[in-house]
Amino acid sequence: MTQEMRHIEEENNCIFIEAYGLQDELTPDVPLKEITLTCNPHYRYGGDKTEEELEALLLADTMREFLSYAAGCMFGRYSLDKPGLILANQGDTLIEYLQQVPEPSFMPNQDNVIPVLDGDWFTDDITERFRQFLRVTFGEAYYEENLAFIEAALGKNIRKYFLKDFYNDHVRRYKKRPIYWLFSSPKGSFNALIYLHRYRPDTVSVVLQYLRDFRKKLAARLDYLQQVGISPSTSQSEKTRAQKEIDTIKKQLLELDDYERDTLYPLATAQIALDLDDGVKVNYLKLGPALKKIVGLDAKGED
Repeated sequence: MTQEMRHIEEENNCIFIEAYGLQDELTPDVPLKEITLTCNPHYRYGGDKTEEELEALLLADTMREFLSYAAGCMFGRYSLDKPGLILANQGDTLIEYLQQVPEPSFMPNQDNVIPVLDGDWFTDDITERFRQFLRVTFGEAYYEENLAFIEAALGKNIRKYFLKDFYNDHVRRYKKRPIYWLFSSPKGSFNALIYLHRYRPDTVSVVLQYLRDFRKKLAARLDYLQQVGISPSTSQSEKTRAQKEIDTIKKQLLELDDYERDTLYPLATAQIALDLDDGVKVNYLKLGPALKKIVGLDAKGED
């Protein structure tokens, strides 16, 4: 695309130079950095970087954009089967999605809540759903190769990217007016994404149920580890590892208890309604303490 645009601009320059007799004063050549396409790394990044460095930057950003598109398909904002926006009106549900895409190759999330956790706690968390999306998009035969390609471009595995980087990238992409919102406990032990346009007054209650399910899974894991710790057949190194994880889970359980009691449960019972016409800033603050903090998006921040 960059080379094609460059060729068109140089052809135009030749036409104008010949029309005005400027052959001795101007050249039709157009430097790559002046081709203003985001797919052109010379324009997008500039500087004195090598071709290899520019391509590595473009590849990483392209993979981030692909993951963003995948998240959009998970929520029904986009579809593999139809171009453009699908669900983009307040209160849209899967009913509206299926009216537009009756037989989707990749089904969006049903309840508009997608867990983002450090571990395989849910079969429908964002990492597992992305792996499914990758299989559907490019085929099972190429799944392992494609996953390795994406992770190499990002410099980290998919779960770590979704947990540490995805939301920050999304907030930057939408200039601090995100359309996917991240419910997050104070230390990030529990995280869940929702899609603003599919938000309903009972959405926080759904998030709360995921939190409680996660807490039950953590408690079950804690019981198992405590049994490992007292088992006579367990080696000392295994007991040490188990005790370390026990300490971590106990802290997580305390964090989740506080988050539910002080923040999530009160919001769930309040059944807060949002109006998209009020804008992201006004609405985000209505759920403020339950969501991942966005610097600048507060009562005293930018308009």
